[in-house]
Amino acid sequence: MNQLQALLNDSLIRTKHVENAAIINIKERKVCASTFGFNVPPENALNLISAFYKNLLQVRRGGLCFKEKYYKCVRADEHSIYLQNPDGGLIVVKTKTFILVATYRVGMYPSVCVEAVEKLGKKNA
Repeated sequence: MNQLQALLNDSLIRTKHVENAAIINIKERKVCASTFGFNVPPENALNLISAFYKNLLQVRRGGLCFKEKYYKCVRADEHSIYLQNPDGGLIVVKTKTFILVATYRVGMYPSVCVEAVEKLGKKNA
């Protein structure tokens, strides 16, 4: 298990607030770590990268489709996007090198992603 995989498990999954998570390398434009069984298709990884660099205003207004589910945007800024649908939510956070995407159930707290992103940023500064 690599360091990024350990980060996902230790900082996110063990909190029981986050269901699944993946880390996308922005430069390589691909998923470099994910929780067990969480497959992020390449086109979804590219859409998440694009959301920050080209389509943030569009995401704020129209939401985002991820893994064939539509999510309404709750909040978005240059570093994070919070989205929800009736089944749960999606949080997408960007650092200089990576994008962290995590799913959570209704009633859970996606803010635990912040801790993981801080650790990720320190390790890859």
